[in-house]
Amino acid sequence: MSAVEEMFGLPREREPLRDMFLRWQCQVRLIAMRQKQGVPDEAITPALTLPGATEPMGHVITVMSKGLGASKVPELRHMVQRTNDPAQRREKALQFFAEAYYQKPEEFSDVLTATFPPRSPGAETIAEARRVTLTFEAYSQRFDLICDVARLARNHPLYQATWWHNQLFNPNLHPDTAILGFKPDWEASTAEPGL
Repeated sequence: MSAVEEMFGLPREREPLRDMFLRWQCQVRLIAMRQKQGVPDEAITPALTLPGATEPMGHVITVMSKGLGASKVPELRHMVQRTNDPAQRREKALQFFAEAYYQKPEEFSDVLTATFPPRSPGAETIAEARRVTLTFEAYSQRFDLICDVARLARNHPLYQATWWHNQLFNPNLHPDTAILGFKPDWEASTAEPGL
């Protein structure tokens, strides 16, 4: 069992940096939904750096999902299956996410996810590295998160949450999309400004 799979859904002890990051992410994602039509900005698309590298490999679009006890997967699936019209899906999704979805940071898993095309060489490289740095920098805040990486199985709750979330915004999502999970090591991670 991977680090991401082991950690998901377990009771969490108090971790100030994690709590600060989740509050910030809820705030910036709410801004994206309310003011930017859901278009991800630099607060949601961190630079990904492999171990030992001096330059980022690139940027990834991350998804932040509710934890097991607060999962909204049935609601996301229903919005996708309710209509085949991509514009209607997007409109419903923006309304759903702009209302109360991001109001309670404590309901979210701290495992971030990202999708990649099937058989993506980049996804393979990231998964093989097993540990990467995600650098979020926006709105005068920076987080350098040292993360364990794992490829998620289709039946994993975070795979399902990510799949249905992304289907709302991308009706052409490939059925064999790869989804990686990034579990931050909060003791090794940093924020600027800090706590």
